Amino acid sequence: MQKKPLILVSNDDGIDAPGLFFLVKALRRIARVTVVAPSIQQSAVGHAITVRTPLRAYEFHRDGVPLGYAVDGTPADCVKLGIRTLLKEKPDLIISGINDGLNTAVNVIYSGTVSAATEGTILGIPSVSVSLEFTPKPDFEPAARFSAKLAKFVLRQGLPKDTILNVNVPAIPTEKIKGVRYTRQGRSRWDDEFYQRKDPKNKDYYWLAGKMHVFDHEEDVDQIALKSGYISVTPIHFDLTHYQFLEKMRKEWNGKFKIQL
Repeated sequence: MQKKPLILVSNDDGIDAPGLFFLVKALRRIARVTVVAPSIQQSAVGHAITVRTPLRAYEFHRDGVPLGYAVDGTPADCVKLGIRTLLKEKPDLIISGINDGLNTAVNVIYSGTVSAATEGTILGIPSVSVSLEFTPKPDFEPAARFSAKLAKFVLRQGLPKDTILNVNVPAIPTEKIKGVRYTRQGRSRWDDEFYQRKDPKNKDYYWLAGKMHVFDHEEDVDQIALKSGYISVTPIHFDLTHYQFLEKMRKEWNGKFKIQL
């Protein structure tokens, strides 16, 4: 009998996050699942890795059943350590999530959820990140069911080299989800604001807040697809080269820009 595929699950909300449990439950219907996730909340840490302090990992159980490993590091740490050391075999797929909050547009750069999937891709494993639009009482079930269907498809079809799928799900009832749109990452910017406050010792501290401004409003953009009631699936990669401008530099800068050292 052929063994079921192995899926590694990670996230940035921490190993005890509800979104992770819903994801694991759905994926266990189609695959063997193990978890390597941060021991505490690690949202918005981007692709940080731990290099100056040791990492510690311990087995984590839920309701008396082994779930995987909790790691006192970042999402990228978890995937690195899981694949290189903790897992006895290489996973067939990595899924990071389900994040409590969207990872669209510029948020992709900050996201620990996306970075866990990106690390998997760097290590040569097809990877997917999944996020659910924030709402005070999130229902992760629709996103979990979609994740399992997408996982089954990706396990069969594969993904291009160096490419992850970034999935975002609107926080609306299942019957109101209109379908799936294959989208591009939108352009946006955070209008940051830091609130200055005093701690109990009368020392200043600063609390980050702000509002996102979206600059793309076409139907094929991740953020707009979500507002229209669609699940957004965006293929992204970690090659940050601006190829069009690179060609312009090669043609127009040579001979014009000179520097003597």
